[in-house]
Amino acid sequence: MDDHSAVITGIVLAVLLIALARERVPPAAGMLAALLVLVLAGVLDVVEGFAGFANPATLTVAALFVVARALREHTDLEGLLTGVLRGAASERGRLLRLTAPTAGLSAAMANTPLVAAAAPVVRTWAERSGRSPSRYLMPLSFAAILGGMLTTIGTSPTLLVSGLVEQQTGTPFGLFEITPVSLPVVVVALAVLCLAGPRLLPERSSSEQLVLADERAYTLPLTVVPGGEVDGRSVAEAGLRELESAFLARVHRGDVEIAPVGPDEVLRGHDVLVLVGEVADVTDLAERAGLQLADTTQVHLLDGGQHDRYEVVLDRASPLAGRTLKDMSFRGRYDAAVLALHRGGSRVHHRLGTEVLEPGDSLLVQAAPGFDERWRDRGDFAVVVPLDGAARTRSPRRWFVLSVLLAMLVVAGVGALPILTTVLLACAALVATRTISFHAAKTAIDLDVVLILAAAIGLGAAVTGSGLATAITQVLVGVVAGQGTAALALALLTVVVTTLVLTELITNIAAAALMTPIALDLAVQLDGDPRRMAIAVAIAASASFLTPIGYQTNTIVYGLGGYRFGDYWRMGLPLSVAVTVTTVTVLTLTG
Repeated sequence: MDDHSAVITGIVLAVLLIALARERVPPAAGMLAALLVLVLAGVLDVVEGFAGFANPATLTVAALFVVARALREHTDLEGLLTGVLRGAASERGRLLRLTAPTAGLSAAMANTPLVAAAAPVVRTWAERSGRSPSRYLMPLSFAAILGGMLTTIGTSPTLLVSGLVEQQTGTPFGLFEITPVSLPVVVVALAVLCLAGPRLLPERSSSEQLVLADERAYTLPLTVVPGGEVDGRSVAEAGLRELESAFLARVHRGDVEIAPVGPDEVLRGHDVLVLVGEVADVTDLAERAGLQLADTTQVHLLDGGQHDRYEVVLDRASPLAGRTLKDMSFRGRYDAAVLALHRGGSRVHHRLGTEVLEPGDSLLVQAAPGFDERWRDRGDFAVVVPLDGAARTRSPRRWFVLSVLLAMLVVAGVGALPILTTVLLACAALVATRTISFHAAKTAIDLDVVLILAAAIGLGAAVTGSGLATAITQVLVGVVAGQGTAALALALLTVVVTTLVLTELITNIAAAALMTPIALDLAVQLDGDPRRMAIAVAIAASASFLTPIGYQTNTIVYGLGGYRFGDYWRMGLPLSVAVTVTTVTVLTLTG
């Protein structure tokens, strides 16, 4: 390619980086748009640009979501975690018991569905044992991220790097090719997490705890006065449909509960109306003729009946991020009502309908039973937690699922079959035996992740094919060339730190896509091993500990744990330093 192509690629990528860092566009939309621009500009032809959709890495990630869904549905994760955590006498002991098994599980399954399933269990355990969930949810996320570094199938960035390496060398990573480097990294990082965690982890209240502690600012129960002006009138006629700072969530009529409440619902004397919102702004409702404050407690009015409470967390890919509940017609779209919004460890004191939602926001919603099953794998929410769910029964197929997983790891580990073939066979076994339905398998696949990964492979091809990678590499070589024997170590450090920064600013997959071609070219220029330089990128792209939005697992626990944005720096910075130093040291000493 000529210099013209490199300039176009650089400009497109710069615009993409700014847009992603400022969260102007969803990652999938932004990366696909950038890829389309490069194809239309002639930097890539159509086949090169969209080859990522047929890349083994993309297909492997999609298939792994199906395996993870089967594991979540048929294995007793709640019993496992509760049993592991029970009995530890010290805080460090509890952290070790939580993080070590989590890291091990994350090496064999996608860490995002693992944390989505485990986080509610850990939070429930912490609350029942009188401990703050925030002391354990962040370590759960960090341990899952670290465990994903142990194998090629552990994280999407590693699979992406493997696919890019295959494009240039003809051979992808083996299942455990990354392990000799990542294992020391994980051990050191977990040690830092468990030893420093008791001092650095924050103690926060979860969103549900905040609501329960301040319930009078949460719901306002009013009684319809028999024979009063409201008795016999519809909700709309009574002026209760379009309120400024609250909404009518439920009507209690004796033993009958009506929710959601339609505008034509006729109110009767002695009805108890449950309004949700800012009580300070709607106390005038209690002074309206025909209504009076109900002499009853409040939060329990939202429990039971035909509607349950759920907590949902938004991530970058959610269609709600950057929009308001009113814009999305939340009640109509999801057949649910938002009871409270929590952001950064505190309740948002604004009108719920007009507040612009952000990644990491935690919403408490009231909906019909089964809301979690309908929306858990649709991509609208990072996690859906039922707050009124019954205990889960143990599945009789759990041993079959575990056997399929073990066989998948053994076959791929010894190299008997390619990783993609092995994972697809595992999926086929689970679907063919109806351990997981075909519909469930389809809904388990996170389409946003697949689109991001496919687009990232195309962007990586543009960085290489346009000559941009070579141009950047020449600059880096000029910086480190005069360092003698330390040149390779300095190059490794530069690659790791740059990838870490990009991971926090954009997405881990985009960071891996941009840095892998540069790292491969840099290794060749310095007479190093390109595959080991690529491993450095894979580890660094997975090491997102500094913000709640750099990695999906961090976003999941952000709302559930009631964290503030800055909480991640306190524990995440020592981990980032540990990962950087250990990665560079191991690769330098064994290179």
